[in-house]
Amino acid sequence: MRKNRTRLYTIGSVSTMFSIHPQTLRLYEKEGLITPKRSQGKTRYYTDEDLERLELILTLSREFGVNLAGIDIILRMKEQMEDLEAQFQKLVDFIQREISEAYHKDENIKSIVLSKRKDIFTVLRKSYRLQNSPPTRK
Repeated sequence: MRKNRTRLYTIGSVSTMFSIHPQTLRLYEKEGLITPKRSQGKTRYYTDEDLERLELILTLSREFGVNLAGIDIILRMKEQMEDLEAQFQKLVDFIQREISEAYHKDENIKSIVLSKRKDIFTVLRKSYRLQNSPPTRK
């Protein structure tokens, strides 16, 4: 059985891939923009995730002229948005489970949902007819 291994890149290979000086990578690490893994001998190893983050950093810097402080703020806001999206998805999943359980347990809820579904279809049909009817002349 083959293990799923994470690819690791040295500072030299990353600097070559992105056409940047190794000292730039060290600066980004010092500023907290990127955090490579370290070996016991303190060699920096970059993962594919690190490379994606580095690509975003370089895009913000090169194409949009954002300074390092601005990049730091943007990256932190991006992480916060991802956290909020994950929390929101958990909430949606919870609500869907609760509604599904209630729907399957209670016949009254089923009848309400089915009656409302008919109302929705009626409204949609009327709306569709209005949108597709020929324009009236005055």
